[in-house]
Amino acid sequence: MNDAEAHRAILAVWRVEHPRLITSLARMLRDVPLAEELTQDALVAALEKWPATGVPERPSAWLMATAKHRALDRLRRGPMLERKHGMVARELETEQRAMPDFDSALDDDIGDEMLRLIFTACHPLLSREARAALALRMVCGLTTDEIARAFLMSETAAAQRIVRAKRTLSESGLAYETPRGEERAARLASVLEVVYLIFNEGYTAARGDDWQRPQLCNEALRLGRVLTAIAPDEPEAHGLLALMELNASRTAARTDAAGEPVLILDQDRGLWDPLQIQRGLRALKRARDLGGASGFYVLQAAIIARHAQARTAADTDWLGIAALYAELARVAPSPVVQLNRAVAVGMAEGPAAGLAIVEALADAPALKAYHLLPAVRGDLLLRLGRFEEARAAFVAAADMAGNRREEALLRRRAAEAGRGVT
Repeated sequence: MNDAEAHRAILAVWRVEHPRLITSLARMLRDVPLAEELTQDALVAALEKWPATGVPERPSAWLMATAKHRALDRLRRGPMLERKHGMVARELETEQRAMPDFDSALDDDIGDEMLRLIFTACHPLLSREARAALALRMVCGLTTDEIARAFLMSETAAAQRIVRAKRTLSESGLAYETPRGEERAARLASVLEVVYLIFNEGYTAARGDDWQRPQLCNEALRLGRVLTAIAPDEPEAHGLLALMELNASRTAARTDAAGEPVLILDQDRGLWDPLQIQRGLRALKRARDLGGASGFYVLQAAIIARHAQARTAADTDWLGIAALYAELARVAPSPVVQLNRAVAVGMAEGPAAGLAIVEALADAPALKAYHLLPAVRGDLLLRLGRFEEARAAFVAAADMAGNRREEALLRRRAAEAGRGVT
């Protein structure tokens, strides 16, 4: 195994093990920023050693042992020899964690370590944007580049936001905690956003060789189901779960046998999961019954439901979808929502109507590096028969795309446009 292959293998293992590692360390150390720092130390150690020795048979155990060893080193040094840290160090050394912590269990009605850590990271000391960025980086292991794409900002700006948030939490002495009552309610919107962004990255990966990252989608779905259990009367929790279930129902149809993307209008709807669609529709009904029909996640779920309920692509209620996007743009105005509305309007009223919306977004700062802006423009131009303009738009989109599969799809579309193929 050469160094490049070893690094790819290490990062693949890291994506799987990172959440588990940081939650275990945070629980043991009662210190979230320190736990995150130690997980990074363990990754660095793996990058240094595994290319020479190979990936261990039990990589999770190796990473945990390395992180615990680094933790003990930290806890023995300087001012860290306080009584609290001494107790934690003894716990690490004597491995007494096998005994259940009944007091903590009684105090924690969340019942999920990963979700509890996300609630911890979404601290009121931080701005809403900083909470989500920090949780995505520390807890979920998304890269700074992936987080930047999620927020449509530069990688530098995302890195600065994360660094400031970590510094704030470190200085505050943030503990691993289970917020309750009003404190939990104040964090819930940020937690929902984190789960939403985890799912989005899994549904369409920002980088890499695979268009989808099913593990992230599955983790987001699991967290969404837990959230509806601990916040049963929150319509947006049910709306988010509905959105994820309905989107995930199409997973098997979204790529072909070679892993290449298949767009929704070309998908084999026989591969859509009917049971998952039913779960999504039930969650959507619950959200509406709770009075959340105009919620950000509920409206998005309603849009996906229109697709899920169409027997064929030709049966899709594009007028209804365009109306829902118009309502979403009113509730949560953003250039991305408007871009999605342009797609629906282009299908409902014709490509010229959709293109007018897209052209109005051309100077939106948030979309300057967003590859889907020229991609949508290319599709509308193609349908209008403006082939050379469409080809140029698809090439521009491909140049911006970070995911190899998506880039390849856009370059194929550019070549088809160049041949006058619609």
